[in-house]
Amino acid sequence: MPSLTVFLVILHPSGKSIIAKTTPYYDKETVYFKINYKIISMAFDIEMIKKLYANFGSRIEAARKAVGKPLTLTEKILYAHLWQGEATTAYERGKSYVDFAPDRVAMQDATAQMALLQFMQSGRATVAVPSTVHCDHLIEAKENSKTDLDRAVHESSEVYDFLASVSNKYGIGFWKPGAGIIHQVVLENYAFPGGMMIGTDSHTVNAGGLGMIAIGVGGADACDVMAGLAWELKMPKLIGIKLIGKLSGWAAPKDVILKVAGILTVKGGTGAVVEYFGEGATSMSCTGKGTICNMGAEVGATTSLFGYDPSMSRYLNATNRADIASAADAIAAHLTGDAEVYANPEAYFDQVIEIDLDTLEPHLNGPFTPDLATPISKMKEAAAANGWPTKIEVGLIGSCTNSSYEDISRAVSLAKQVSEKGLKLNSEFTITPGSEQVRYTIERDGFLGVFDKIGATVFANACGPCIGMWARVGAEKAEKNTIVHSFNRNFAKRADGNPNTYAFVGSPEMVTAMAIAGDLSFNPLTDYLTNDKGEKVKLDPPTGFELPIKGFAVEDAGYQQPAEDGSGVQVIVSPTSKRLQLLDPFAAWEGVDLKGLKLLIKAKGKCTTDHISMAGPWLKFRGHLDNISNNMLIGAVNFFNEKTDSVKNQLTGEYGPVPATQRAYKAAGIGTIVVGDENYGEGSSREHAAMEPRHLGVRAVLVKSFARIHETNLKKQGMLALTFANKEDYDKILEDDTIDIEGLTSFAPNKALHLVLNHIDGTIETILVNHTYNEQQIEWFVAGGALNIIRRDFAAANA
Repeated sequence: MPSLTVFLVILHPSGKSIIAKTTPYYDKETVYFKINYKIISMAFDIEMIKKLYANFGSRIEAARKAVGKPLTLTEKILYAHLWQGEATTAYERGKSYVDFAPDRVAMQDATAQMALLQFMQSGRATVAVPSTVHCDHLIEAKENSKTDLDRAVHESSEVYDFLASVSNKYGIGFWKPGAGIIHQVVLENYAFPGGMMIGTDSHTVNAGGLGMIAIGVGGADACDVMAGLAWELKMPKLIGIKLIGKLSGWAAPKDVILKVAGILTVKGGTGAVVEYFGEGATSMSCTGKGTICNMGAEVGATTSLFGYDPSMSRYLNATNRADIASAADAIAAHLTGDAEVYANPEAYFDQVIEIDLDTLEPHLNGPFTPDLATPISKMKEAAAANGWPTKIEVGLIGSCTNSSYEDISRAVSLAKQVSEKGLKLNSEFTITPGSEQVRYTIERDGFLGVFDKIGATVFANACGPCIGMWARVGAEKAEKNTIVHSFNRNFAKRADGNPNTYAFVGSPEMVTAMAIAGDLSFNPLTDYLTNDKGEKVKLDPPTGFELPIKGFAVEDAGYQQPAEDGSGVQVIVSPTSKRLQLLDPFAAWEGVDLKGLKLLIKAKGKCTTDHISMAGPWLKFRGHLDNISNNMLIGAVNFFNEKTDSVKNQLTGEYGPVPATQRAYKAAGIGTIVVGDENYGEGSSREHAAMEPRHLGVRAVLVKSFARIHETNLKKQGMLALTFANKEDYDKILEDDTIDIEGLTSFAPNKALHLVLNHIDGTIETILVNHTYNEQQIEWFVAGGALNIIRRDFAAANA
């Protein structure tokens, strides 16, 4: 028989092509083909990446010349992405507003709805940069992965159809329900060293584990970038974290960020990028780095990142992106901080923290805040001192923070010991895979079988309990109870809606061990358990695999490629829909000072975006601004009566729900002001927390301090985001105040405004309030929102 070489082109489930080369061999009358395939280019947008890398060196040299000293990795990536091109000046950290050109945009389904409803008004026929939508937030965890996914697809079909059609029309990659959690899917497919991405979710920062500047934003920012405009960010300060030593035993990458959260607190990283370096950094896996960066959002950091190293190269190769690894290897010197920086970090960072991984102890952080850090050896003592319930009801692993193959493999090494050592699971236990690729691979490798054997439940590849999409049986009883999870946030009510659920955050392996014991006071490093024979046994430390020995596998990754030409695609939104609503432009500023504003609420203490616009069951209304506005500030605590969702209506003198009270003011043509405490708007990037007050007629938000994303979201929507010049003036705001804001007719950067407090007893007080608006942001306020300017400018350019 003649020698023959056959080439096959195979379409991968992701939509990318694989070329396979094969030589047939023969057995009697049958021809066999042994296929050895080579992935020609599995990376999305590889040409864009190569173009960026081609200019990377020259841009860094220009930046080094402008700055006049060696550069951190953060500075290299930021200066390489200047909208203007090569740097000609140095920007002042914490003060200079800078225009950047991000490489791509990522959106999850809950925030994508509003982002794309805004983008549809821009007038563009397609997105200007590579963009994706990921359907992960609307799937409720209730029974099991298949049942829950089927139910979500049925209940949210209108939203999924909308997102799929908008994506198809405007050239946006679409990841279907069940494909996985946005940040895990991005890490597997889109993140790359030295890149810059913005995403409509605060945990977009996860991509820093692959050496990318990835920043959470509101939908209006995403709309700007998709529309081809520059993206503005205040030049961040820099926090350097030097990791020495190496993790071993029970200590995991999650414990690094749990330790950091205890040091920096929930606002210690605000306005800063956290850059990790040192031998401890290079000794960790890429996905472990992602875990650390992911939860950096909980210290308020703009983003976190690690320099390019062999672990990233291994991960890129394992996820079929050898072409990116090769390209990154060629410019590896540019993808980490300069040697001088790491040799003398105090001279280049605004703050330096050193953590010894050799001595790092596993932590459990919580309850109710992710920065209450407790080493496991101190947990028994802390629980007793604080009256925390020690019986663990549920242990939950997975989420966008900890759902890698390595995470699951280390957890399964403990799950195996349940049967091997005659133990039992003493808590409910759930697993949430991060992506279909991870789920398929851990099923192939027998991990899911091990979990099933001990009675665990596997939820869908989605956010689920981590963002409140958990139909937990009995949660409505509001009973005091404890859960442990490997998620990132543990605010009150977040996971199950129960304000009395004490949630503690730990690594997947620590959560698994605690679920086996069922006791918050259990320390797996030192304590013993009693098995079914009455014997005292101790859990062996977890072991696992950085990457699957047999490689990743998946049958259907869940990706839908957009149409080459979407001009004929129709996007239909029913005017009677309860889930989707086309947007009307917000009104422009009237051109005068704001007089006669009523105080809507003076929020006391922690007021996150969860408090301002709850998730959970409200996620179904994320595409309908008027309907979701019925959750506005219902979780905030009213300073004057210590209650939630109960404020005084100055028109009637009666107390009622916050949204209903605000609607009454709007109907009467009266503007209002919201007053808040420190770090107002921390947590999720959800811009609904800014759009709802804007929609219902709130004119200004005055607080002691803002979380970065929320302040930007307010500005984008044409709101006034103000801070007390003197924080003690918070105490001067009284329940029946009528308030005037003066100085708007001469609104200018760095120029304070005056707030006039007209008290009900006839007395008047005037206080100073600050703002951080620059000239462009003042234009947003004047126009009634940034989108109005985009629409206006696009119309003018195409007139």
